[in-house]
Amino acid sequence: MKLPVYLYGHPVLRQKSEEVTADYPELKKLVEDMFETMYASEGVGLAAPQIGKNDRIVVIDADVMGETFPECAGRKFALINPEIEVLDGDKVTRAEGCLSVPGLSENVSRVEHIRLKWLDEDMKPHEEEMSGFLSRIVQHECDHLDGTLYIDRISPIRKQLIKSKLNNIAAGRTACDYPVRYAPRKRK
Repeated sequence: MKLPVYLYGHPVLRQKSEEVTADYPELKKLVEDMFETMYASEGVGLAAPQIGKNDRIVVIDADVMGETFPECAGRKFALINPEIEVLDGDKVTRAEGCLSVPGLSENVSRVEHIRLKWLDEDMKPHEEEMSGFLSRIVQHECDHLDGTLYIDRISPIRKQLIKSKLNNIAAGRTACDYPVRYAPRKRK
């Protein structure tokens, strides 16, 4: 089932997500719905806060990027309770966008090499070192689990330059090709 993507300004995007336990109800169904939502929105990753769930769940299918970034080829997985360890402090700057911040793209500096620990949707543990663009996708999506958006990682001057666009998204004055949920309107 396709779910609406929560947009910039919605409070759920700024909350720290809760750990997922083995008795989480219908985890596999939620993961399936998240993949369907991500594909319908033409994304390569989606975190649970982006569909209004305050849970440490991420789905990624980076295969579409595989021709340009070989480390992404064939990479499709769900991350439950992911933990990132930085292995290389050197940062690379690349453009990033986000389904929750439609119509914008900004340059973000991120480390190139990480170690990722996670559980899959069967609650089986995994650990892997990742580099390059795959590492960037994982970091971007895991940021959502801590209430961080990529725009929090851009320079103050850039953030000031896109402020009106962000305000329009938060106010519900933006169009998307996928179902969305805007921030609740403040009562006067």
